[in-house]
Amino acid sequence: MIRVKNSENEFDKGEKMNWLKKYSVERPDKKFINDLTFRKVYESVTDLAKKLFSYVKNEKRVALYANNSDDMALFFLALQFLNKEVLMLNTRLTDEEIKKQLKLLKVQIVFSYDNKFISFSKVYKSEKQDIKLVEEFDEESIAVIMNTSATTGEFKSVPIRWKQFYSHVKASQKSLGVTEKDNWLVALPMYHISGLSILIRSLYNGTSITILEKFHEEQVIKLIENDRINMISIVPTMLNRIVDKIGKHNLRVVLVGGEFIPKPMVEKSIAKNIPIYKTYGMTETTSQVTTFSVLDYPEKIDSVGLPLEKVTVNIENPDKKGIGEVVIKSPMLMDGYIEKKKVFNCFNSEDVGYIDEDGFLYILDRRKNIIISGGENIYPKEIENILYAHPKIQECAVVGEKDDRWGQVPILYVVSPIDRQEILAYLSSKLAKYKLPKKIIYLEELPKNASGKILKKNFT
Repeated sequence: MIRVKNSENEFDKGEKMNWLKKYSVERPDKKFINDLTFRKVYESVTDLAKKLFSYVKNEKRVALYANNSDDMALFFLALQFLNKEVLMLNTRLTDEEIKKQLKLLKVQIVFSYDNKFISFSKVYKSEKQDIKLVEEFDEESIAVIMNTSATTGEFKSVPIRWKQFYSHVKASQKSLGVTEKDNWLVALPMYHISGLSILIRSLYNGTSITILEKFHEEQVIKLIENDRINMISIVPTMLNRIVDKIGKHNLRVVLVGGEFIPKPMVEKSIAKNIPIYKTYGMTETTSQVTTFSVLDYPEKIDSVGLPLEKVTVNIENPDKKGIGEVVIKSPMLMDGYIEKKKVFNCFNSEDVGYIDEDGFLYILDRRKNIIISGGENIYPKEIENILYAHPKIQECAVVGEKDDRWGQVPILYVVSPIDRQEILAYLSSKLAKYKLPKKIIYLEELPKNASGKILKKNFT
């Protein structure tokens, strides 16, 4: 077993975690959510909690159904002051999928931005109740529940407690730093951990966020040009849409994760002095577990970084090259899926990778994505990385297909104007023959989720 770890400390028992109340006093006039100050957000959230009470007083767990907005953030925070577990529903789900999640998680009350459920506007018009709100968020309290897809197609429910949020925000701040001018763009959906964690980090840091309902490159470029934001969290498909349009900027952090990041895209960003921080994490680990600045370590461009504070990364069952299963140990890690066995602070990510001599982690692929063809391992990311270096390849995804002779063979889905022969000729000079795609399927656009991640499961 190969291991790299960062220092591990016990949870700070003295941390009250009511950071909103703290900054409403210490930084009352500083903007927190869009144009709302910390004092205004605190007043709005506590008023809203008193209006919400009559709806949720008998409920342990409630749900939010909304796209990014001020209201979505306010409702989430208000429910924390009532000590409620908040299920975040993906607005792209079908009605049947939503019903299934609500039933299995025993959720009766749902608040929504529209009239699909109990509308935000209806709650705002409700009477306030004279109640005492939570003063200190208990470390063991579940703040949020997020459902993540399993390989079977069934969802798994990830509970994130305040102790995990606290460990995460401390480690993230230490890794990325914090300045008084920080304003973090929230364009990733807050019903995913990648979006919600920005709200929680900025709440802990006492800094600002700018929330967009959805990612629109023209809007993002305008915010960058106007110096409204200096921090962004995005996935590679989003970076690809703005990297050529970014000119003069004052960006401090561009956190890129969520999926494989094509090397040519990172190199283009380096050439423009865009401060890319590659990161690796998942819902189960409360987002980030490794991060690094590509500008500081350009020689590690293929890596996903070093473990954050309190994180240990192990490579288990390594082969002769040191490649094995990526296993994570961290206080940011969930205790276990709801209604499933505990994970005991150790989680197999189902990713395959290795750790270099300096402790940097490299992810080769998801274990389920590896193609075994004639006894040889083929890593789709290797093929995709080469393809993205071609100027006329806009999007691509390589998946395995069953084959009677070889067991599996690689299939390429691509968005590009160039023909099959040109693609194969380009790949043939850079890859062994057995790695070449046996089929090439052209699409106008690859399927993606709400965060912009390419959905390979749609091809299999």
